[in-house]
Amino acid sequence: MNQTLKGRVHKYDRDNIDTDVIIPGPYLKIHDHKELAKHALEGLDPKFPEKVQAGDFLVAGSNFGCGSSREHAPIALSQTGIRAILAPTFARIFYRNAVDGGYLLPIEIDKETVKKISDRDELEIDIAYNTIRNVTKNEQYPMKPFPELIAKIVEAGGLMKYRP
Repeated sequence: MNQTLKGRVHKYDRDNIDTDVIIPGPYLKIHDHKELAKHALEGLDPKFPEKVQAGDFLVAGSNFGCGSSREHAPIALSQTGIRAILAPTFARIFYRNAVDGGYLLPIEIDKETVKKISDRDELEIDIAYNTIRNVTKNEQYPMKPFPELIAKIVEAGGLMKYRP
């Protein structure tokens, strides 16, 4: 896996963005991942999928991905082009679904960092050094390192590709 990610921010600065907001229940019958992506964050921003380019980042508040255990949520976001989500905390099931499926990276940052990052900022995330560089503002922020096992699963590209 590339240790440095570059992309543009899509910021939704609110806590408790749950899986029903990420991908509303009526769309859970959709099996085509690209079709599913067309409805990502529909309740929060109906135009969200049109705004995202491959490699972009989502910045949000605490407890991102709370709610049900649906794997559809990280799938839908990843299929829009989102590569990582930056938030102070994540619901545990969303976090593991994102990592285990190799869909996207849940990156933990503090609340002050969330405040400093603006919508449409360009970021460079260095996984190896646990740093985030805001290219737009010429600032640098720390990120919480992945625990050892999670880092290995991320490096492998998901749990199915991980070999201990």
